[in-house]
Amino acid sequence: MQIQHWTDFPHQNKAFQYDGQSLAKSWTNLHKGDCEPFPDAERVRALDPGCADPEETARLWQQAWRDYHAGRFAQAVEKALKIGLCAHALANKASGIYADYLEEDEGQRLAIYQSGIERAEAAVEAFPDDPNSHYFHAFLLGRYSQCISVAKALAQGVGGRIRQSLDRTLELAPEHAEARTASGLYHAEIIDKVGKLVGGMTYGAKADKAVSECEAALKITPKAPIAHIEYGNALYLLYGDKRIDDSNKAYEQAAGIKPIDAMQKLDVEYARGYLEG
Repeated sequence: MQIQHWTDFPHQNKAFQYDGQSLAKSWTNLHKGDCEPFPDAERVRALDPGCADPEETARLWQQAWRDYHAGRFAQAVEKALKIGLCAHALANKASGIYADYLEEDEGQRLAIYQSGIERAEAAVEAFPDDPNSHYFHAFLLGRYSQCISVAKALAQGVGGRIRQSLDRTLELAPEHAEARTASGLYHAEIIDKVGKLVGGMTYGAKADKAVSECEAALKITPKAPIAHIEYGNALYLLYGDKRIDDSNKAYEQAAGIKPIDAMQKLDVEYARGYLEG
């Protein structure tokens, strides 16, 4: 993945520095949504038994996550790629969030998603029992679909691949809030593009499933801005102006949350911009 120029995180990030032991102490709260385990030496040994220096690898991995949470996405991806495939979740989350919010070139954004999809496919093969191997495969396929148009992606058979990866994620980690949110949005986007009848018959998409998945994510992570944003998006995709007030309320909830890291800050600012626009 070659990015000519990484756009800097455009907000103050002093509150998002997790130096020293603060990263480990804050880990559960930071990763409630994606269920990613803390990257200590034991995890390195489990994922990469041949690693020559698990302690040093763990140190680098933790620093890369500090970079991610502070919005230093380029540094996070660079370190993750240096570590190798066991840091796939970090590389894919950092590059994916960067592409979502900060990369302005559409071709570059698409290339980031495609690179991440390939990395996720390799991770699924190498770590089939790691929920985030499957989740980030679905996440990046979803972003790829939105980039080229959901309708075009469906014609390419991407919908089934997303559904399969999300289902596997939730089999392995039922409390994976980000996967619940993604599942809800999957159902909503399918119905929005092809209708309830075709969506249900061809893709198994259901409106009540879209809502219940998003609501499940909100129960797990009520302070995650993205869970509220995507709930609002799902409501509008499914019901349009009939539930515009509920959709806007979800955005208002997101906009009022105090962010705990760079991703949440970007989500909050996106929600605020939507409401102001």
